[in-house]
Parts: sequence; C-alpha cells; structure tokens
Amino acid sequence: MAQQFNPQNIKTRTSVLVFIKGSTAPLVLYVENPQELYAELTQAMKSATATFIEKETAGPLKKVSFVSNQIAAIAMQEEQYV
Repeated sequence: MAQQFNPQNIKTRTSVLVFIKGSTAPLVLYVENPQELYAELTQAMKSATATFIEKETAGPLKKVSFVSNQIAAIAMQEEQYV
C-alpha cells in the first residue's frame, strides 16, 4: 500500500547554493535567513578584494569556508519536505 501524505505536513525551506569555480557540485547551505546570506555573498562577489568567508549552517554541512573570488554563481532554491 502506498503511503499517503497529508498536504498539511508538507513544508518548504529555502537554501542558498554557492557554485565554486572548478567544482562540479554546489555547496548547499541551510541557514536561518537565506535572503540575508544571498545578499552578503552577492556583495562579496562584487567586491574587487577577495575575502575569506566562513559560515555555520543548520544542514548537513555544519561549517563551510571559501574565498569570495572563487564564487562562480549563487542561487536560492526552495524545496518541499515532510
């Protein structure tokens, strides 16, 4: 028998995807305020000075660090989960 899901149990969350130059998969970052992180990272990309970025996250990656001039792209992703 197939398990049925109650639509009320389905939640959404937003993650920030950071694509690093030379990497095949993005870093998927789950944070409390994804819009704020997105804005911070896009600002760091615009800066002419490379900066070291270190973040603690709430997902499988607990802590991540990278240099701002190695960011190729940033995206926000909304996903559903039960």
